[in-house]
Amino acid sequence: MGSRTLEWEMIGPEVEELIRMLARLPGLGPRSARRVALHLLTHRHDVMAPLAETLSAAADAVRACSICGNLDTTDPCGICSDAARSNGQLAVVEHIGDLWALDRTGAFRGRYHVLGGTLSALDGVGPDDLRIPALIARARAPEVAEVILALNATVDGQTTAHYIADRLSGAGVTVTKLAHGVPVGGEIDYLDDGTLTAALRSRRPAGAAS
Repeated sequence: MGSRTLEWEMIGPEVEELIRMLARLPGLGPRSARRVALHLLTHRHDVMAPLAETLSAAADAVRACSICGNLDTTDPCGICSDAARSNGQLAVVEHIGDLWALDRTGAFRGRYHVLGGTLSALDGVGPDDLRIPALIARARAPEVAEVILALNATVDGQTTAHYIADRLSGAGVTVTKLAHGVPVGGEIDYLDDGTLTAALRSRRPAGAAS
């Protein structure tokens, strides 16, 4: 306890706040945050200052796409405004990171829809708390032939997939889900490109047994 107190007495409040903010980033705990903070502070001119400028510029320029929910500097985003993409396929993902992961594979050249999470009775998250109503409206467009439920293989993810599939029954679209390569409990954003490509190519009807 004494050594920890001494450690924090050795740094000023600004450095302490920097470490605390860095520790809030995904994958960074207090120890990793201290290492990153030290690196930034010892490379203030060639790393920290340019990073601060880039973060400020991104905060000002980046916005959510009003169509799919992706983040970009334009609205609609680059994916939604790409005329070379197919309007007949719509991939549904939980988060923006999942969209980026899937699109990075190059195996899918259709459109996306970011839900912003999953249904969760325990957390009080219902359909209206997500972008599900907007999805249903988009899926009913005449040009959409297939909705791909590219949701994580978790309990909440699969619950959300079943709900969407039920809502789209009778809508005249084929509803499929990712197949081989996505392990139970796996999160799309952490899977490698080869696994994601196989899952996209092996998709099956959403009502089919796992």
